[in-house]
Amino acid sequence: MIKTNRSRWFSILLLWLVIWPGLARAEAPVILVFGDSLSAGYGLPAEQGWVSLLQRRLAERGFPHQIVNASISGDTTSGGLSRLPATLERHRPALVILELGANDGLRGQPPMAMANNLARMIELSQQSGARVLLAEMRIPPNYGPLYTQKFQATFGELAKRYDIPLIPFLLEGVAGNPALTQDDGLHPRAEGQPRVLDNVWPTLEPLLTR
Repeated sequence: MIKTNRSRWFSILLLWLVIWPGLARAEAPVILVFGDSLSAGYGLPAEQGWVSLLQRRLAERGFPHQIVNASISGDTTSGGLSRLPATLERHRPALVILELGANDGLRGQPPMAMANNLARMIELSQQSGARVLLAEMRIPPNYGPLYTQKFQATFGELAKRYDIPLIPFLLEGVAGNPALTQDDGLHPRAEGQPRVLDNVWPTLEPLLTR
């Protein structure tokens, strides 16, 4: 009888040891990074992009969060809106870092259309139970002062309307610096990726729980 009980408890313990790592992973809150080439790490090995550096920083500082990078190079707010519902359903994030709009601006799309797409993505994310961080984007001045000002202002207006944190210009300190920017003048080099992360971190960190 004693031997049977010991055998049963040993089997239960063994099963728990097998299941527990999976449970731990499943319970780790997900941070969904939903962006374009600036978050996809265009032109770089994946491990050098700011999103991978964020995962490393979270682990080093004792945060349990798991990063899911659903960024696609070349994506626009229209494309992002079309794929967001399935992405939210699949990953059920606790936080969404929304980094889209740069390609809309570079293509000269109306800021109002971009604003409507971003607004709907914010609403969908919030309805799924996620908190949203919106990353401010800017475009080169050669698009004209009226367009560039309206483009930039869109992000602050949305952050205020939905009462969500706004990450100041994602490429602050990187854009326009040849030492930190690839030859296309748009995408950060590996040397610029830590600065991008440092631009995100002060807005993100207060929302994290250990």
